[in-house]
Amino acid sequence: MATAQKDPVLVVLQLNGGNDYMNTVVPFNDPHYYDNRPKLGVDEGDVLKLDGEVGLHPTMGPLRDLYEDGDMAILNGIGWAGSNRSHFRCMDIWHTAEPDLFATEGWLGKATSQLDPNGENPVTTVNIGHGLPRALVANGVSVASVADIGAYGLLTAVEEAQRRQRMLDHFAKMYAPVSGRGAVVDYVAQTGMDALNGADMIKLAPKRYKSQVEYASNPVAKNLRDVAQVHLAGLGTRILYTEYGGFDTHAAQATAHPKLWTDVSTAVADFWDDLRAHDAADNVTMLVFSEFGRRVKENGGGTDHGAAGVAFAIGPNVNGGIYGDYPEIRSEALVDGDLAPTQDFRGLYSTLLGDWMGIDEREVMPREFEKPAIIGGAAHA
Repeated sequence: MATAQKDPVLVVLQLNGGNDYMNTVVPFNDPHYYDNRPKLGVDEGDVLKLDGEVGLHPTMGPLRDLYEDGDMAILNGIGWAGSNRSHFRCMDIWHTAEPDLFATEGWLGKATSQLDPNGENPVTTVNIGHGLPRALVANGVSVASVADIGAYGLLTAVEEAQRRQRMLDHFAKMYAPVSGRGAVVDYVAQTGMDALNGADMIKLAPKRYKSQVEYASNPVAKNLRDVAQVHLAGLGTRILYTEYGGFDTHAAQATAHPKLWTDVSTAVADFWDDLRAHDAADNVTMLVFSEFGRRVKENGGGTDHGAAGVAFAIGPNVNGGIYGDYPEIRSEALVDGDLAPTQDFRGLYSTLLGDWMGIDEREVMPREFEKPAIIGGAAHA
């Protein structure tokens, strides 16, 4: 799907650590929630109620506003059967869309190969952050990755050479499993240098950027401001990816989790305000996800690794609302103490790829999945 004369763009915000689903979308009308969360449960009077059953954490006011405007979809119970609660394995599954295999190529890397099959634009896909998420990796696909756009053009010649070598070394490590170690040198010589050329193009973004929006001084706000700069630079970027960490709240969750969602909610709202102020929001959709939810029962000061979680899709072309059933919290319905997923994350991916980006999701997904009808937006565009 594309808006008039504009190619669709996908922005992905990955929340690292395993966000606590139950304290994000709060099932305030279910007594089992408070039975399992005597200390950490959000008081019903503080919940930003969306209907008679669930509401958002009280620090998520900016996201509640997006929801009320019809621009945010909440995807309940997202996940897959058989989650093992490992950060590394679960994030790898989200990145590759392959719960049953140890795959090497990422879902958005494969998508990039469809969007730019001849590799003509080295900034078709851009990562804002350190390293390169496996979601963006695919054979023959180059991805520009920049940690700090603001400082990018200020490097000395020596620092520039060191940066290039670090980036090439990183590409060698990332792509060796894809290409095989015998071919990795030749592969990196092309793919890595393409990525460096793309990163060099991104230097243009800050020079073209002016905004009245004042983002907060925290990492997720800085990253989303950089995402906005790249989008607004008109470089032909179709996929933008960034991350924010700290959601592994085994302890001190009562203070840590509200602060995390204050940062995320405000940064996401500022991002959309920035794009709207530049008349550049109408062809953008954002995905927000985390690798898993937390366990139903609190551990005293926090929550441990769980299974089913929540994802959000945000933008003017999103059919806002609540999608999927909230997993049952009663003990008989739990799977080893965890919420059981009610929808497969790969259905969400299929919707974003096929219905939003306009590519053949069958080339990316291992099979067909039920697709939530979150893309449309004509009623409130």
